[in-house]
Amino acid sequence: MAGCLKDRIDKRYLIAILCFFGLANAYVMRFCLSIALTKMVIAHNPGNYTKFSDNEFDYCPNTNDNKTASISEGTVNENISTGGGGEFDWSEAAQKAIESAFFWGYLLSQVPGGLLAERIGGKHTLSVGILISTVGTLLTPLAAREGDVLGLIEVRIIMGIGQGLVYPSLNVILANWAPTEERGRLGAIVFSGANLGSVVALGLSGIILSWCDGAWPGLFYVYGLMGLLWLAVWCRVGHNSPTDDPTLSDRERLHLIKYHEEAKLQAMTVIPWGSILTCIPLWGLIVSQIGHDWGLFVMNTDLPRYMKNVMHFTIAQNGLLSAIPHLLMWLTAIASGWWVDSILIRKVHSVSATRKLFTTVSSLGPALGIIGAAYAGCNRFVVISLIAIGMSFMGCFYPSLKVNPLDLSPNYAGTLMALVNGIGAVSGVFIPYINGLFVTHNTLNQWQVVFLLSAFILIVTNVFYLITGSAEIQPWNDPKYTEKMEEIRYDKYKNSVNGLPPTGFLNPMSAS
Repeated sequence: MAGCLKDRIDKRYLIAILCFFGLANAYVMRFCLSIALTKMVIAHNPGNYTKFSDNEFDYCPNTNDNKTASISEGTVNENISTGGGGEFDWSEAAQKAIESAFFWGYLLSQVPGGLLAERIGGKHTLSVGILISTVGTLLTPLAAREGDVLGLIEVRIIMGIGQGLVYPSLNVILANWAPTEERGRLGAIVFSGANLGSVVALGLSGIILSWCDGAWPGLFYVYGLMGLLWLAVWCRVGHNSPTDDPTLSDRERLHLIKYHEEAKLQAMTVIPWGSILTCIPLWGLIVSQIGHDWGLFVMNTDLPRYMKNVMHFTIAQNGLLSAIPHLLMWLTAIASGWWVDSILIRKVHSVSATRKLFTTVSSLGPALGIIGAAYAGCNRFVVISLIAIGMSFMGCFYPSLKVNPLDLSPNYAGTLMALVNGIGAVSGVFIPYINGLFVTHNTLNQWQVVFLLSAFILIVTNVFYLITGSAEIQPWNDPKYTEKMEEIRYDKYKNSVNGLPPTGFLNPMSAS
């Protein structure tokens, strides 16, 4: 099969497609728990409590029930949130802890993952990350049943550690396989795997759960087996770089070697941490990533809850409708990837201007859609349409902001992606808790605050990126520049201590 594909498609595109499915698998395993929890956990009736609002239009009617949801003096009708079956009696606080646990592990392994990918290659690091996540997915039902909340939290942290290796590995692979003029389309192919994964995690999972009551463990077994299947193919076909691939055609090899020479790609022994951490364009990337992750994680973790508790969709409707924005994002990502490369090939705009243009579209589009949905009330069609159309523009994020670390430094692509993606993932840790502060009774006004906050963060972080962002390759990407700067620092230090450097201080110029 690999041989037939090789004859029909350039190997760099085959690598990109395999990485696409690898990331899709990672996202399926990451987010399927969000909708599975709606079936795993016992849904309690809210019963009687102090009436939050005198305005009955703060709550949407439950059209799935024969009775009309209404608010009576001092109580909320039980049909606003009907009781339901479930295996676990977990509080909202426990569920938030479970959802955020993944991101604690995710944060821990980002930078080690980037360093490891640059040392041993993206193929191997990606394989390890997906393997850890796959094993965690297969163990999820056992962890929940035997270890309860704490057991599931532990497994989710370990899964997060595994998936923290994924994005840095993918960036190192792209640094080796994606020439500058093809970076938009290849990056869009790879990173839009996140959208397919979200579509499967939400849409397919919702359908399966609606068909089979109590079938939630099957989700994790099926998705775990999918991860193992991908690993088998990837280990057989994937390669770290063109120099490692004996099946590469001479034409493609020469093309990629020319790109490697232009980008000064080579194995690095010294990481210029000082230059990296003081790089203003990098911090522009990081801030913008936080904004995009905030909007995306709200859609992944909170949208299913909004669909269930406010719009009162069934589990099957919930999954399918929550998946629609991600499907549109996927299509937009692929189209915008080709569009970005077309602009760069024809030199219509500079690389920096093009990245900023498409990043802005990927911020303002979702922000406007979310704002519209916040004021659409209980009109299901309008709410879903505005969220779906608005979030579709976030697909422009992949050939712009997501590949921007490659523009800044191909040699340190893994390290930069680790910093950008790792710090951006802070959103995933705090979103469940911050939004939980606002949403206590699932009223329209409370969810309006959540939506408006997300839109505000998207817009403000994008403005910061427009001011500070760049796609110019940084001088510290050049090994000679890095060595020269280290030599200068060494000479200054040596002079300051009268030629007696401390034990272990490396003079780069004397390194073998």
